[in-house]
Amino acid sequence: MSQPVIDLHCDLLSYLTRPNTTIYDTDNIGCSVQDLKAGNVKLQVMAIFAPTEAKSHEYGLKQSEIFRDLNLTDNELFRFEKKHLSTFSNNENIGMLAAVESGAAFCDENMDLKEGFKNLETIIENVGNILYISFTHHAENRFGGGNFAEAGLKNDGKALIDYLHQRNIAIDFSHTSDALAYDILNYISKENIQVPILASHSNYRPVYDHKRNLPDDVTKEIIHQQGLIGLNFVRAFVNPDHVEALEEHVAHGLSLGAENAISYGADYFYTKDMPDKSRIPFYFAEHDNASKYPKINTIFEEKFGQDQMEKISSQNALDFLGRLWK
Repeated sequence: MSQPVIDLHCDLLSYLTRPNTTIYDTDNIGCSVQDLKAGNVKLQVMAIFAPTEAKSHEYGLKQSEIFRDLNLTDNELFRFEKKHLSTFSNNENIGMLAAVESGAAFCDENMDLKEGFKNLETIIENVGNILYISFTHHAENRFGGGNFAEAGLKNDGKALIDYLHQRNIAIDFSHTSDALAYDILNYISKENIQVPILASHSNYRPVYDHKRNLPDDVTKEIIHQQGLIGLNFVRAFVNPDHVEALEEHVAHGLSLGAENAISYGADYFYTKDMPDKSRIPFYFAEHDNASKYPKINTIFEEKFGQDQMEKISSQNALDFLGRLWK
């Protein structure tokens, strides 16, 4: 039996908003049920994503309803809860946890913030637990600057941090601008906010210089606060030309002290309607669906040892959940 896997980020829910889609579609998304089972993925975090546009919250709410319905339907997926931690590796089916990727998923740009928080509560009611919230995606929104923007933390972003105080929902740094990342950390410290932090699907900027990858000072703070950093398999963030760079990202994280932080955050999404054809293929063949996890774990075991491989595969994320839900 291969090592059990926890993956911190996929976009299956937004894919399922499309007509005539299914959780069993191995041709169009790398996190189909078949691939997850082949990779021995025991827990898959599913992002509720929305771009910054009018009525974006409707798209987020729809995805939360899809998550709810997946849990209620007779299939191989179930909502993962605290009680499942003790039986994690023995669970026959695949656990699901929801996360929010961009505040636009519950609050569009023109909505009263109080209404937005009501939408967030509805999402939580539909999905049971939210593991983390990203304030932004690539672009700037009412909460702050995304990874392709320059803005820092805005007043609505401060209100969102206040909302998250002691709620056991982590703040995700995977799509922050550098300014937003630093502002969030400073605000948390100044206001003594009790909130976990992580980067659900990000690599390391010194290994490959891309704005989606973490600068070392942010990485070190996530490590210091006992957070998680999920390895992203998207070729543009690993290194478009070198598949071995994924191992270099692990080695760099370990050099900064991330042995208890590195996890998986593959970022499987539907790529066939993406306008930038220069990014095709979006993943190296060695990483292009969740069935590849056993081979990736074998490489990591050879390079970094069995104990570290097991930590990356699931133990670090499992320990984080244990702290979150204690």
